[in-house]
Amino acid sequence: MLSQESLQQIDREIAKYPPGKKQSAIVSALRIAQQEKGWLPKDVIEFVAGYIGIPPIAAWEVATFYGMYDLTRVGRHKITVCTNLPCALSGGVHAAEYLKKKLGIGFNETTPDGKFTLKEGECMGACGDAPVLLHNNHRMCSFMTIEKIDQMLADLEKQ
Repeated sequence: MLSQESLQQIDREIAKYPPGKKQSAIVSALRIAQQEKGWLPKDVIEFVAGYIGIPPIAAWEVATFYGMYDLTRVGRHKITVCTNLPCALSGGVHAAEYLKKKLGIGFNETTPDGKFTLKEGECMGACGDAPVLLHNNHRMCSFMTIEKIDQMLADLEKQ
C-alpha cells in the first residue's frame, strides 16, 4: 500500500513517542502517506490506521479535521490562499480572486489539465506577510502581489 521508504519514515515518527503512545504519530503518518500518493484515499487512511494500530475512525477524525489533508484528488500544484481576516484585509481576498480568474477555477476545483488546485485556507500564522499562499502544504509564499503570483504560476508551469 505504501512504499518501504514511506513506512520507514512512519516508523521514525512512531519512535518519537513513548511506548504505548504511537497513535500520536497519526498526523505525521498521514502526511507521509499523502506525500507518496498525492492525496488520501479511504484505503490509504485505513491502511495507515492499521499500521499504527488505531481504529480507522481515529485516523478519519484527524484526516477530516485538518485542512492540509486531501480526501479527493488534487492537482500537481495545490495552492492554498489564506483569506482569514488579517490576510483578507491585506490583500488575501484580492489574491484569491486573481488566482480564480487566472486559473479559471474556483476554490476546491482543479484545472482541466490537472496542474493546479485552488483551496481556501485558514490562518497560516504569517499575518504580517499577507497576502500568504501555501504551495503543496510545504512552501509558504509571502507578500503575494499580482506580479509575484504571475511569476509563481509561470515557475510552476515549468515543473
